[in-house]
Amino acid sequence: MEIPFRSFDTKRETYSYLSEQLKKVLEDTQDQTAGLANAASVLYLLLPRLNWAGFYLMKDGVLVLGPFQGKPAVSQIPVGSGVCGTAALQKTTQVVQDVHACENHIACDLNSRSEIVVPLEKNGRFFGVLDIDSPTVSRFDEEDQSGLEQAADMISEWLENR
Repeated sequence: MEIPFRSFDTKRETYSYLSEQLKKVLEDTQDQTAGLANAASVLYLLLPRLNWAGFYLMKDGVLVLGPFQGKPAVSQIPVGSGVCGTAALQKTTQVVQDVHACENHIACDLNSRSEIVVPLEKNGRFFGVLDIDSPTVSRFDEEDQSGLEQAADMISEWLENR
């Protein structure tokens, strides 16, 4: 499936297009790994200034590395550890403007400077987290948080039906 790369004037336009593309790659996919792999690819390709985009999935009480785009990453994260583990524990989006100033950041790519982690949950079921890193300090703002929370909600709804 070809995802046409497009440049947009606003983040709102970018996230609207991102939602359309996520819907396309998920709608006919039944396999969790295949769907999340395509979702990670869409995020990585369509959002500017990223160096990692992917998922950590809850398995036996631990976040386990799922499909992603970027450099190799930590394979397991305990709930409560790092930015991903904090998002899992608190069930809230975590935005870190400078990971080098964050005491509990788990470094996988030393080029990462900012990070956003969004919980994946629907109707009381917690699936894991969407994790996105950037080599740019303060890359993620309220518009990014809103757009990525909408994307995570779409992905969570899709996961709930698998």
